[in-house]
Amino acid sequence: MSKAIQPESQNITDITNNNTIFVVWKFKEDMPVKPAFEKLCGLVANLNHSFTIRVPDARASCIMAIGYEAWIKLSLPLPVPKELKNFEPLAGSKHTAVATPGDLHFHLRSTDMSVCFDMLTAITEVLYPVADCLEEIHGFRYWDGRSILGFVDGTENPIGEDRQLFALVGDEDPLYKGGSYLFVQKYLHNMRGWTKLSTEEQEKVIGRYKLSDIEMPDDIKPNNSHSALASLDDDQGNELKILRDNMPFGNPAKNEVGTYFIAYANTFSTTYKMLERMFIGVPAGNYDRILDFSTAHTGSLFFAPSMDMLDQYTADVTS
Repeated sequence: MSKAIQPESQNITDITNNNTIFVVWKFKEDMPVKPAFEKLCGLVANLNHSFTIRVPDARASCIMAIGYEAWIKLSLPLPVPKELKNFEPLAGSKHTAVATPGDLHFHLRSTDMSVCFDMLTAITEVLYPVADCLEEIHGFRYWDGRSILGFVDGTENPIGEDRQLFALVGDEDPLYKGGSYLFVQKYLHNMRGWTKLSTEEQEKVIGRYKLSDIEMPDDIKPNNSHSALASLDDDQGNELKILRDNMPFGNPAKNEVGTYFIAYANTFSTTYKMLERMFIGVPAGNYDRILDFSTAHTGSLFFAPSMDMLDQYTADVTS
């Protein structure tokens, strides 16, 4: 019996790189966007292949994801992926996960920022006549994978085969197998407030020891710490995970530093439940203490189709 052919995914499960550019685009009104999108489908494959050959040690990757309104506007397959929709604000007693627009999201990674720069230049050449750039964030690896807050970010990421298990759509939505739900938020940090805390107080906010990155025991870790509320189990007690590829960014002289939160998951409901725990709290009102120092300024949901699906819409990028 022949084995079913698995669709080729985009480079979603690649390991976090040293340099990243995140870009959100919004289509202009009353513009023919389908030809540009078809060129982009071919360009994504072209960029990934070209830089793998040209700069093999750069671990370059380009991932394109599509928002709900763009999916409809581009006349992509119906029904849409089961959990793709416009993200709506999630308001807790003190903090809100805001919702912001976005039609296309690009996630560009490389050890060398030159590669990210050239990939974005090529993408912009295709998009600027028909779309406006809403966000362009240049992320970088900070020391041993820490956020600007000084704690290691992404410690709980799945590893090995679990990266595919938790990040990629499987048999639960066969039409979109190999794709992934992408949720992003741009957080700005209140560094003046954060640095007034002692190391011990910061550790209680995060739920981990700062130097070692070891999680606090449950009998010591506060129940409103980030590690307590950002973890999630299903009804059977099995841990649910998302694949984060967060990166710090900022302009220190302007006191504008933050974290670009980016989560890939096989279902958006997993990510949403984590957001509920953080912003609403468990119980309600017992919100994630990190939100007192990190404010979400954007929030958008996208779907990153498989490469096989992008290939179906590919146009000659040289035309």
